[in-house]
Amino acid sequence: MSWRSHGYFPPSRPKAVKGGIKAQSKRGGFGESWWAKRWIGVLESFSIGARLGRGRTYARNGQVLSINIEKGVVKATVQGSRSKPYVIVIKVKPLSRDGWKKLTKALSSQVIFVAKLLSGEMPRDIELVFKETGLSLFPEKLKDLETDCSCPDWSNPCKHIAAVYYLLGEEFDRNPFLIFKLRGMDREEFLAGLGETEKAGSKTMAEGSGGQEETKTLAEPVSFDARAFWTGGKDSDDPPGEVRVPPMEAVLIKQLGNFPFWRGSQVLLECLTPVYLNASRSGMDIFLCPDASSDKIPPDG
Repeated sequence: MSWRSHGYFPPSRPKAVKGGIKAQSKRGGFGESWWAKRWIGVLESFSIGARLGRGRTYARNGQVLSINIEKGVVKATVQGSRSKPYVIVIKVKPLSRDGWKKLTKALSSQVIFVAKLLSGEMPRDIELVFKETGLSLFPEKLKDLETDCSCPDWSNPCKHIAAVYYLLGEEFDRNPFLIFKLRGMDREEFLAGLGETEKAGSKTMAEGSGGQEETKTLAEPVSFDARAFWTGGKDSDDPPGEVRVPPMEAVLIKQLGNFPFWRGSQVLLECLTPVYLNASRSGMDIFLCPDASSDKIPPDG
């Protein structure tokens, strides 16, 4: 009698991978935002036991080779114990087009929701708006999700699917619009839908005021000059003001957030932060002591 006769496969050691997608979350959890944790909660509600732990290990060790997110479907490849990577497909039940129209109409009346989404944050109360329109942001039932893996494990979801779930949670942390995409609406279409709703509302207001509508335009168009950007433009006669090392290092890359589906052995932010800090100190030395710094350059010949 073998393990396979019972439909059970004992734990196996996956083949080592170079250049795989590695989880960037620190030990103890995946995702920092409430919406990423909610997504992980959907996975953990399946009660698949030890496969969750193995999925976390796969995600942290970089066993996931690729992840492609399209409307309503995620396709991925995961390296397991066999020579050929396993193919993963996760399908999420999309919302209907009429459902999205109702949703964008409801959201357009609350500007704070749109502002937070554009800043990369999923408003916590947005789930109430979904519920009021008879919809749900996250899958509520098992039939709302359809998962498949080419591995021989009978369990669904298996550890390979679990690994992809965890990495998706991290990516949702960075870009909440991907949750909308899995529900059938990408970022551009969603924002366009909000714009159409706003136009319709403006037209109604204009008709109510006798057809008179005030139009505001910029007094001067914004100019995009690549040369001025890279050279800094013309020097100003005004004093530069206080020159000091920024109180918080690497502000720009911290605002950008984690790199999508990072494949490096170290977290990108942790690698670049010392570079930014050293550059700031070197810049201060050059600014405050230009003569001293130029003396360090050896003469020609």
